Amino acid sequence: YQVGQLYAVAEASKNETGGGEGVSVLINEPYEKDGEKGQYTRKIYYLQSKVPKLIRALAPKGSLEIYEEAWNAYPYCRTILTNTYMGDSFFIKIETWHKPDMGDQENVHGLDEETWKNTEVVHIDIADKSQVGQKDYKPDEDPATFVSKKTGRGPLGPNWKTELKNNPSCPHMCAYKLVTVKFKWKVFEGNVQNLIHKQETRLFTSFHRQLFCWLDRWVDMSMDDIRRMEEETQRELDKVTLIIPDGRAVLHMVTWNVASASPAEDLSSLLRLGSPTSPDLYVIGLQEVSWGPVRLVSDLVFEDPWSLLFMSSLAPLGYMKVSSMRLQGLLILVFSKLDHVPFIRDIQATYTRTGIFGYWGNKGGVSIRMSFYGHMLCFLNCHLAAHMQYAEQRLDEFQRILDTQTFEKPTAGLVLDRQTLAPPTAGLVLDRQTLAPPTAGLVLDTQTLAPPTAGSVLDTQTLAPPTAGSVLDTQTLAPPTVRSVLDHRLVFWFGDLNFRIQDHDMDFVRSCINDQTYHLLWSKDQLTMMKKKEPLLQEFEEGPLDFQPTYKFDRNSDLYDSRPYRTWSVFHGKKRKPAWTDRILQDWYGSDMTYCISDHKPVVGLFAIELKKLQESPLVRLSPEGDWSADTDAMLVYCPSQAFPSSVWDWIGLFKVGFSCVSDYITYTWVKDHQVSFSQEMVQVYFGLWELPAWGGQSVLCYYSSALQCIVGVSEPFKVQVSQVAIEEEGLAPENIPGRTRPDEAVAP
Repeated sequence: YQVGQLYAVAEASKNETGGGEGVSVLINEPYEKDGEKGQYTRKIYYLQSKVPKLIRALAPKGSLEIYEEAWNAYPYCRTILTNTYMGDSFFIKIETWHKPDMGDQENVHGLDEETWKNTEVVHIDIADKSQVGQKDYKPDEDPATFVSKKTGRGPLGPNWKTELKNNPSCPHMCAYKLVTVKFKWKVFEGNVQNLIHKQETRLFTSFHRQLFCWLDRWVDMSMDDIRRMEEETQRELDKVTLIIPDGRAVLHMVTWNVASASPAEDLSSLLRLGSPTSPDLYVIGLQEVSWGPVRLVSDLVFEDPWSLLFMSSLAPLGYMKVSSMRLQGLLILVFSKLDHVPFIRDIQATYTRTGIFGYWGNKGGVSIRMSFYGHMLCFLNCHLAAHMQYAEQRLDEFQRILDTQTFEKPTAGLVLDRQTLAPPTAGLVLDRQTLAPPTAGLVLDTQTLAPPTAGSVLDTQTLAPPTAGSVLDTQTLAPPTVRSVLDHRLVFWFGDLNFRIQDHDMDFVRSCINDQTYHLLWSKDQLTMMKKKEPLLQEFEEGPLDFQPTYKFDRNSDLYDSRPYRTWSVFHGKKRKPAWTDRILQDWYGSDMTYCISDHKPVVGLFAIELKKLQESPLVRLSPEGDWSADTDAMLVYCPSQAFPSSVWDWIGLFKVGFSCVSDYITYTWVKDHQVSFSQEMVQVYFGLWELPAWGGQSVLCYYSSALQCIVGVSEPFKVQVSQVAIEEEGLAPENIPGRTRPDEAVAP
């Protein structure tokens, strides 16, 4: 029976998700605790499609979602259903004891006398068709007509229970189910409890009728078969589609050791800009980006040349840089289509130095983690120790990176009180009238603000006043939750990992490359070899290396290292054997041999991310009101769709369509300072006419949350009209009008 029960649970989980309406199966895995052994499932039931439109319109957010946790075991199992909106005022608990009898025991669950006195007992006969509603009846799942071909059991005739009682050699069992309902809403309390009891009786009847009639499907299965089935079901659940129209989000990932070279002239090939399928996310990892004290100080204020090149290449196509992190020569960039930006939250970046015993940042790892439609993703770009003999050291460095990189979850309910801010230290201005929005610079500790030294970490994403040293209202602060890299739902590990091809000599390696018989080299690839013995590496998957090794090339050529041997020289005295040093640990995987500026070739990976959508709407919806131009003040309306930690540092920016990053605004306004009306449902905010671009153009509005450090709402594109006052009254020629780009130079939406 336990095999049959778990088989039915796995089938239900598989059928309810994807093909089923309004059900998300979040977890489906084995569990064993306190002598119990079975299957644990966690589901969300979405009731929006089950109720009238009026109810959907009036129902508060979360009130039409039911969470179910079930521990399916034998002889005891339980299920608990809750609702986040009602909290402690609602739950359903179902406890089941399976006993080898005919259902003639009382109070199996050991309730106290008063509780048992008020408990209604309902007897269910799975063969009694009269207990099945007309809509639920299925001829092929009727125990009264079913006969098992494998066991000969069935059909269950009208006197089957009497016959079974008189046949003690035939095994039999009764499921005693205790249903406890709590619904504290006085107007509907009694009616809802009665409705739930009727519904549960219906479900119990259908499930056990189905279980009996599926006998031939599961009777020959073992628990090992069930476990394999459950694992396959979980893999299927993990693949259920997300948000993108075709059911998946496409991730384009690049890793490239640029060897201190200046940026390439064109990135079209590397980014596959002519591809018919445009990615939803771009993740770029570079190593050995040119750096030095002067360059690092410059990068405090300006984007580095490589970042600017990627931004200028992707912004015209509707991509925005959502985050970046730099550690000396290591750089990671994440770009997203603007449609996804309000659903990219909890963005955090960190780094680890591994060079010179962890004190130098020429080697190490930089990472960005973020929530993508409610799923935690982590991207880790590494540059590990070089040379053939240091394979074990590379693994040690990777382990150190994993051990040291942690992320703190943003605190819900964070409140920033400007009145209690500590005086700013040198170099930081807290006068918001002259302060650029909090994303215009870098994350710096204001108590130690000074020009960076070699090895400084530059986060080119955010400057969120107040920083360290400020006094926050801590009444609503909760202890931060720390997550490691491997705690995330998906982890992408990539970079110049520096693993080499060992044992084979130079001639054999080059012969395999010339003949394109790359598979002959795989067995001696150090990373492949180490994956066989290191459990940590086995958690990562990598696509086949069906492309030629990407290291080491003569610069500005497609020739592998052709330097002469120099036995007298300590440095550069040995030719480098070709190797797959540049890796992405995954759909399409290959290199781009057209780029010759470095001794490495870039490696590209394409991924189809298929995850269930856990977030339906942005935190804030906003739209412009009326016509916008620099001739009059402009008004916008925003509506928080759910609670989030608002702050006095929140701002709304006006951006041209095709902006490159959050600091690429035309103008902005502090939300709290420019509200003209407020209600729980709608807030009006204005821009002064002097803040608007005189030349106009296609624009969007974005709401930036300082506490969450990300954009939480984006308007539909709209047009800012050309200022007639500037042209007619001031006599300005169009090319002399201050403001934004001319229409003929603007990027098409």
